[in-house]
Amino acid sequence: MKKLYQVLLFLLAITFVSCQNGNEATNTVNDDEASVSRQKPNIVILFADDLGYGDLGVFGNPTIKTPNLDQMAYDGMKLTQFYSTAPICSPSRGALMTGRYPVRTGIHTGVYFPKDSLGIPAEEITMAEALKEQGYATACYGKWHLGHREPYLPTNNGFDEYLGIPYSNDMWSQRGKTFPPLPLIEGTETIEEEPDQANLTPRYTQRAVDFINQNQENPFFLYVPYTFPHVPLFASDKFRGKSLRGLYGDVIEEIDWSVGEILNALKENGMAENTLVFFTSDNGPWLVKKEESGTAGLLREGKGTCWEGGMREPSIAWWPGTIEPGQVNYNIGCTMDLYATALDIGGAALPDDRVVDGISLLPVLKGEKESVRDHFFYYKGSELYAVRKGKWKAHYRTVENMYTKEVDFQEHDPPLLYNLDVDPQEMFNLAEENPEVLAELEKLVNEHKSNLVVKPSVIR
Repeated sequence: MKKLYQVLLFLLAITFVSCQNGNEATNTVNDDEASVSRQKPNIVILFADDLGYGDLGVFGNPTIKTPNLDQMAYDGMKLTQFYSTAPICSPSRGALMTGRYPVRTGIHTGVYFPKDSLGIPAEEITMAEALKEQGYATACYGKWHLGHREPYLPTNNGFDEYLGIPYSNDMWSQRGKTFPPLPLIEGTETIEEEPDQANLTPRYTQRAVDFINQNQENPFFLYVPYTFPHVPLFASDKFRGKSLRGLYGDVIEEIDWSVGEILNALKENGMAENTLVFFTSDNGPWLVKKEESGTAGLLREGKGTCWEGGMREPSIAWWPGTIEPGQVNYNIGCTMDLYATALDIGGAALPDDRVVDGISLLPVLKGEKESVRDHFFYYKGSELYAVRKGKWKAHYRTVENMYTKEVDFQEHDPPLLYNLDVDPQEMFNLAEENPEVLAELEKLVNEHKSNLVVKPSVIR
């Protein structure tokens, strides 16, 4: 009997351990499944319009107050040499959404106007489409500018939701008979004509916050391309007349408020450590608008040019727990890289049936690398205007005073050459002293062009 009792105890012990192991295995599987769900980060891109490199406090502005963007930089990473991929709206936005130079997609000659009938090509795989395939909820609130006909609107290009204007806010009937009433579109339907532009930033912000609140259980991609500070300038009653910088400053300070609201929504929902937020702009300031435009700070020129002030943008990345606070990155990056980064984060492979020019910044954001990109091509329309590799930038053609009647185009042979580490203002041409550098850059350009297929423009 004693031996039988011992055998029974032994069998019970084995059964208990087996059950415990089984439960632990089940729990491990469930925990792993939950962990996989939690590990798929959210992505938020906040995209200003015509913002200058020197328009934020953290980038040196002396009178415009941007406490939320400043704090975002202190808590994350400030990128000092980050570029838009074009110096004007539509090509820049097309590059962000596709990860490709505009010459590859056809979105390059000018910008879309209300009379245009085309838009972003159906064969392009947008950031939203790629992320939606990975289970992401997607939303766009703001200025689209990649085609206003129904097939080209955001909800037909990967976004579940859209509220915004389809092109620039100066393309409206108050400018004369050449433009129809400016539409505010929800999904694919015009819900208002000539909306009160003073309330656009608050409306986009509220929708963005609502979207965050509604997607606590889903990974999401939120894209907020602000209407401003593109002219004409409008600010809500809460901000109008409040800044030291006049109406332009009011507009920037309201955008800063919007950024704060979106970051607060992420924090309040416990999503901050699982969300990458990236703030940048589509191109530099529209300088001919004088006091209604921003400033490129110490950089040369602005919107419409391939000088640094036209394409280098004030950029900030925020991802608590992943990006170490207080980081400053001095290396080259561009908006096409945000495409590759988003797909990398979301678990989507880059398309392998086309050239993708973006490179994932994830190793940079995680602190594993200082840089993933060593060169960048500056395009205006279908023409290559300049190239940068490391600290050196060569200009093959330049334009001054863009958007005025005195536009001055110049070809340069030999090219102009600047050391951007020393001379970000592009004042001192060093071509004569550095022929070997020009030769190296010329070789890089030739390699690029040898594999380049320029797609005919799909604008007009």
